[in-house]
Amino acid sequence: MMAPKIKDVAKYAGVSVTTVSRVLNGEKYVTDDLKARVRKAIDDLGYSPSHIARSLVRKKTNLIGVIVPDVTSSFYSTILSTIEKTASLNDYNLLVCNIIEDTDKELKYLNVFKEMRVDGIIIMHEKINEEIRELISKLGIPIIFSSVKPADQPFISVIIDDYSAAYDATRHLIDLGHSRIGFIGGDMNDVTSGQNRYFGYIHALSDFGIDQVEAHIRFGDYKTRSGYEMMKEILASRTRPTAVFAVSDDMAVGAMNCIKDYGLTVPDDISVIGFDGSQLTEQVRPRLSSMEQPILEMGKVTVDALLDLISGNEAKRKEDVILKHMLVVRDSSKKYVNRED
Repeated sequence: MMAPKIKDVAKYAGVSVTTVSRVLNGEKYVTDDLKARVRKAIDDLGYSPSHIARSLVRKKTNLIGVIVPDVTSSFYSTILSTIEKTASLNDYNLLVCNIIEDTDKELKYLNVFKEMRVDGIIIMHEKINEEIRELISKLGIPIIFSSVKPADQPFISVIIDDYSAAYDATRHLIDLGHSRIGFIGGDMNDVTSGQNRYFGYIHALSDFGIDQVEAHIRFGDYKTRSGYEMMKEILASRTRPTAVFAVSDDMAVGAMNCIKDYGLTVPDDISVIGFDGSQLTEQVRPRLSSMEQPILEMGKVTVDALLDLISGNEAKRKEDVILKHMLVVRDSSKKYVNRED
């Protein structure tokens, strides 16, 4: 038996195809009686409208494409959940593409978004090669960058001041009396979470007259395993730090695991502070001090800003949205006590 078509619904309900289309699209100027007849016909016949066909008529798909660098990250999984919730409340669906830091995948998925006629795109990844740069400039689709600010891009971003946040995280450890502060950074090809957070750390040390110790500075990939491995290298140095700042909560947790495996304790032997304020901070023991990004707000504001652009309200969204960061002190950082005295 062939699936019913819109003309079958119209015939069954005794109305025109145009009236059925208006009911399906939620348009005004259709009487309650006609709406009831059309909906009964749809239920009786088991009619399912074609999303693609409706999109072509309405010139709108109610789809948002999202590029995520690594969905397994606690930060990205949390912000993605908020993006989905906000999109759903506005009758939008997501096409989520997990590129695992692969620019070839990013290029492929951007072309998929183009073919699927998404109404807007959210990108949470800043490694943009020339091919990607050229494509997104020609797509003609509203684009928002969330949690990152790529260099030389005309699109707006929803971010925090990562430099100041990293400076404040380092300052917290300095205020606790630590002067040997290790650092587990991210990819220095990333401007936002790599370079900006590193320079915030470096400049905080400099401003308070604290020397850098190269053996205490390592760079990972934001994941728990790399935090563990980088901490292992730091502990292998001739002197160990009394505190460590990791630029992601995942790496901070990896560092804490390593510290424990080496027979040391957090925070009595080494204080640790992370970055992001993800769900991990409350799930580990000791609970992790972290420089918190407003992840839930960031996800909501990202969608709201994109919907403004989709609706043609570019005047309202001309500049980056910079949200406030906040230090949340928990159990993993404490005042330095010189046990050699």
